[in-house]
Amino acid sequence: MLKTVLAGLLAHKLRLVLTGVAITLGVGFISGTFVLTDTVEKGIDAQFAASADRVDVAVLPKKPGPELPAALLARVRAVPGVTEAHAMVQGEAALVGADGKVVGDSPTAGLSVSDGTLQRYEIKQGRAPRGPSEAVVDDGTAASQKFRLGQSITILDRRERPHRFTMVGVVDFGVASGTAMNGAVGFDTPTALRMTGMRTLKEIDVLGGDKAAVAGAVGGSFDVLTGKELGDRLVAEVGGDTEIIRIGLLIFGLISMLVSALVIYNTFSILIAQRTREMALLRCVGASRKQVFGGVVAESAAVGLAGSVFGVVAGLGLGHGSIALFNAMGAEIATAGFGLSPRTVVIGLLVGVLVTVVSALLPARAATRVAPIAALRTDHEPGGGRFRLAWPRATAAGVLGVSGLALGVHGSLIMKKGGSAISMVGIAGLLVFLAIIAMMPAFVRPLGWLVGAIPARIGGVPGRLAVENARRSPRRTATTTIALTIGIGLMSLFAVIASSAKASTSAQLDKEFPVDFQLEAQFSDGETPRTIPHELAAALRGVPQVGEVGEMRVRRSEVDGRPEEVGTLNTGALGTIIKLDFSEGALADLKPGTVAVNSDVAKSRGFGPGATIKIKTRRGVVPAKVTGVFGGDAPAPSILMTEPDFGRQFGAVEPTEIYVNAKEGVPAADARSAVEQAAKPYATVKVRSVVEVKKELTKIIDMVLMIFAGMLGLAIIIALFGIANTLTLSVVERTRESALLRALGITKRQLRRMLSVEALVMGVIGALTGVGFGMTLGWAATNAMAKSAIFAVPVLQIIGFVVLAGAAGMLAAVLPARRASKASIVESLASE
Repeated sequence: MLKTVLAGLLAHKLRLVLTGVAITLGVGFISGTFVLTDTVEKGIDAQFAASADRVDVAVLPKKPGPELPAALLARVRAVPGVTEAHAMVQGEAALVGADGKVVGDSPTAGLSVSDGTLQRYEIKQGRAPRGPSEAVVDDGTAASQKFRLGQSITILDRRERPHRFTMVGVVDFGVASGTAMNGAVGFDTPTALRMTGMRTLKEIDVLGGDKAAVAGAVGGSFDVLTGKELGDRLVAEVGGDTEIIRIGLLIFGLISMLVSALVIYNTFSILIAQRTREMALLRCVGASRKQVFGGVVAESAAVGLAGSVFGVVAGLGLGHGSIALFNAMGAEIATAGFGLSPRTVVIGLLVGVLVTVVSALLPARAATRVAPIAALRTDHEPGGGRFRLAWPRATAAGVLGVSGLALGVHGSLIMKKGGSAISMVGIAGLLVFLAIIAMMPAFVRPLGWLVGAIPARIGGVPGRLAVENARRSPRRTATTTIALTIGIGLMSLFAVIASSAKASTSAQLDKEFPVDFQLEAQFSDGETPRTIPHELAAALRGVPQVGEVGEMRVRRSEVDGRPEEVGTLNTGALGTIIKLDFSEGALADLKPGTVAVNSDVAKSRGFGPGATIKIKTRRGVVPAKVTGVFGGDAPAPSILMTEPDFGRQFGAVEPTEIYVNAKEGVPAADARSAVEQAAKPYATVKVRSVVEVKKELTKIIDMVLMIFAGMLGLAIIIALFGIANTLTLSVVERTRESALLRALGITKRQLRRMLSVEALVMGVIGALTGVGFGMTLGWAATNAMAKSAIFAVPVLQIIGFVVLAGAAGMLAAVLPARRASKASIVESLASE
């Protein structure tokens, strides 16, 4: 039986090529993910190893624990044998860009850079800073701001006072410093302490001495590591980030493998149907059911192994190609040789073979049911005929569908909005999708009639034949198109969610934030906003082009013993510039001695109307009565007080944000110019319009959607291989039929058109099913997110998905159509 299987594979090398390609793509994605992340990790390991090799001993804070006191450096330097000790300082030091404003939404990091042997960063140009008037800048910021060596740059200290420095170097601070997002500037250690205002050290690197002696000097409150241990710790810290990336990519790899499994299942189902006589002859000459089953499984294992081997090789190229692409885009990912580990090879081969074998089990079981007498019959079309919905399938589909719809309605319309409701909608979507898979063969004929109405009318006889070919084997068409349904469905889901997020954000900004301009300073420490001088607000009120000016003041305080944002909006701004949407109570209820609470805080802390909360202020702990709850997305502090109350309890506090409306009749460009002129003396203050805020949010959403689309694109490509595979096998199956059509007068061109239209119909059937599923699930998910969410359908994108699926289906039919048109009429009619 094994010889028979091998002989069959050698005799029909091309019939399983497309199946092998589907496996190769799926395994290639998974292997490529491991290669990408392993190569990055290997490069990081090498980078850290080289950096840590310069250090004999390192002193670091315990985790969790406070940073090192600055006085510890002198104790370390006094240890016998220590020849050099460098204190690593990291804080904030905002760099002023070429436009006179600070760089980025958060301040650039301020780091200490050693000028000796313990220099851990890569200096790409120039040298390390020496003395209080020299600084270095990270390579990304230097390039974006077009700074040059020797140039004078301005950096703000912790108190936002400007200082001039000579730029003496361009440095790659690496991934360990955590400065990739905001950029960094570097100084010598005393200057770094002065500029950042830090009183503690991040790390002390030591040259000379030994671990035990240094540990004895610093005491047991801190970690003391050797250079190798330091490198291992740095690698472990960054390893978590690459692990998250790996998991995210593998999810899309598993989706690709699921689509591959459907393609494989369909291929083997058709092959078994086409080889009915072959199976029957094997039974006639003595093969048992077990041997026939084993033969099909062995064939699938061989195809799976071959496809997986090519997949691992493709993954190697995909991983390194991704790194080359990222580096070309400026990512500068460090590499240190190939990251192909034995684990990657084993997982790739194992996944590919298992998926192929498991996908072939049902077709293999069907092969055992072929009776020996079938060898004496000539079946008109294996696997054809009208599909009849059996009651077990209908019952299962009904239970899954009704359960999914019930859970979806409950999650989207009844449950409280948030993570739990979204999870419920996700479970509902899975159940409904399983119901669609079960019912898909029953949908093929009506959908085929709908999709094929126009091609059948304008395509003449070839068009009508193509539509009937797509409809006459519902089970086959369903299993072919369901793979495409998965890809298009997920892309439609993400497109709907992205479009709804844009619409919801825009509506929320228009409703609660009807201002022309927003002025804000950089954010400090990742969450605490820096303040804006009140003088700017006063100056803006005197600008002729400006109408209304609003100020928001915030203080971080304790409310009932836990930290919260407490703040106020000036009286003239509430209800005019900023319009809060109250779900309970009203703005008129906000009076002295009372507060309004953000709905998210009210829900998590139980601060409903009528509750009394205790707020820690400069005058002690004071009680306040909650009189209202406003929307969680509102541009207001979590705990909102009246302006007089806030001033009395917290004193004079500078605003964190200023909102400006142009005077009526003043052109937007003139108002913008006047506002920017007023803000020009304040380097940390940036002017943004609400239009710009919307554009930034839209850009982020579009970027996420593009990433998802790129990942899911592989699943769609695999699904198209499935269509090409089905058509190729169908061409072999319908050899005599095609020859008879040619004999009756259909030209080669018409035959090719017939197969292209058939692929078009199958592609659009899969796309329409996916679009319907994705849009429905997108509606439920949008409603489950928030009460203020607005459902929006990206009509052009959805139409584009359907058109793309149809066009790609026709493209997949090119080679099968060429093969059918080249076949000899006489030889085909003579074949059995």
